[in-house]
Amino acid sequence: MVARPDAIPSGISGQEPCDIVLEGGTIVDGTGGPSHHSDVGIRDGLIVRIGDLRACHATQRINASDLVVAPGFVDIHTHADEEIERIPLAQNYLQQGVTTMVGGNCGDSIYPVGERLASLEKVGLGVNFAMLVGHSTIRRQVMRMADRAPTVNELEKMKELVAGAMGQGAVGISTGLYYAPGSYARTEEVIDLARVAARYGGIYASHIRDEGDFSIGLVAAVKEVIEVGEKAVIAVHISHLKALGKPVWGKSTEVLDLLGQARARGVDVSFDQYPYVASETSLSGAVVPGWARAGGASKLKERFEVRSTLEKIRSEMALSIEKRGGAEKFFIAKFDPDSSLEGRHLEEIAKGTGKEPVDAAIDLLLAGGADVVSFNMSDDDLMRIMQSSMGMVASDGNAVELGRGIPHPRYYGTFPRILSRYVREEAVLTLEEAVRKMTSGPAHRVGLLNRGLIKEGMIADITVFNPDTIRDLATFERPHQYPVGIDYVIVNGQVAVSEGKRTGVRQGRVLYGRR
Repeated sequence: MVARPDAIPSGISGQEPCDIVLEGGTIVDGTGGPSHHSDVGIRDGLIVRIGDLRACHATQRINASDLVVAPGFVDIHTHADEEIERIPLAQNYLQQGVTTMVGGNCGDSIYPVGERLASLEKVGLGVNFAMLVGHSTIRRQVMRMADRAPTVNELEKMKELVAGAMGQGAVGISTGLYYAPGSYARTEEVIDLARVAARYGGIYASHIRDEGDFSIGLVAAVKEVIEVGEKAVIAVHISHLKALGKPVWGKSTEVLDLLGQARARGVDVSFDQYPYVASETSLSGAVVPGWARAGGASKLKERFEVRSTLEKIRSEMALSIEKRGGAEKFFIAKFDPDSSLEGRHLEEIAKGTGKEPVDAAIDLLLAGGADVVSFNMSDDDLMRIMQSSMGMVASDGNAVELGRGIPHPRYYGTFPRILSRYVREEAVLTLEEAVRKMTSGPAHRVGLLNRGLIKEGMIADITVFNPDTIRDLATFERPHQYPVGIDYVIVNGQVAVSEGKRTGVRQGRVLYGRR
């Protein structure tokens, strides 16, 4: 699948003047192959020449000596669908070196696809944006929050809506099978809808049904996503692969073996990962059992008012809180009704009200819900997953305003954290492999074949960084901190970050799937 815009023109001549020349950098080209030193010439938004360009006339020359020249980073897993229109510069991503974001993950997306993408084109984006269509979004259009299988007519209507979204430019379909209403779908429903996306050359990306031992278990959930790939004949991509909760720590070995076996028999499977042992999600999605969320927030509130039902919900919520690390490692990232609670642990909030943590959580839900961060993974699993060649780097984050809320530090630090901690300090990955996981891997996974490589004829999305100083500064306590060591970011041939500072250029584009 090739993105509709930006077709690579024929007859590029390296003899003409350049708009920009990057001089003397260490080129890590995104293939995973060895680095080399060279100049890079850019003209009309394209990389037009790689080589000795000292004699080439250029409007702007950038000294890249002692710096790495890499393709712009591509974040295949974000939730920026709504916020990118409100925060179009996406500075927390741009200053990480991200030049392309993919939204619509975990089953939820903007809708209608064509209408919303057309609106984004008028905004003036700081980065490129592509999107998946969400299965849950489609399901709500047809079935609202019904906890049942669709009728024949409902399934046909969902197929029509998926086809429409793909035809309007989505690069694939995503599911959030852990969350309602995606969790209400049986595997057969998912396969049927994935087949529709496959006809358009799209991928199937999934927040799998269980990342721990909350329902069917991690291993069974991975087997399910493989089954979708096999039966729908579609490329499958697991979102933020992890082993969540102590009961499944160590299961990464079995999961990676399963994925390797699937690839060996022809299933096109991959995954992404963020480099932290803490996750972030909605409070409801994290701890409220799926059956209790059927029908939406109003129905959940009604169930809280029935004593016997409330006790059943409380019991299951308390167990989920414990599996996610316990109330002392479970803190509030965003709570619009009372921002003073943001950054505070659930245990602390409970003590302040004289309640059990589960009851404090119910109070937060009744007040409108919250986003929460919990520490629930092991370093061993994290690094084992990271070293797999099937994996890619992604943030699972969103565009945010500087200083608003206490978001997960991955919103600001994902990509520099990989390059500082896991490449330079701990040597978990080579620099070349890390860059591949951030660039050509995710770009080509969603069909953006003209991005993700430092190669003549490719779109000039480029990130220039110092391999010795690049570092994430965002912490769980103070997440609103931009990284250091990223000197230049070029988006579609225009300098968007210069000497570490945003220029204000809005050169990002909406990128469409085949339609």
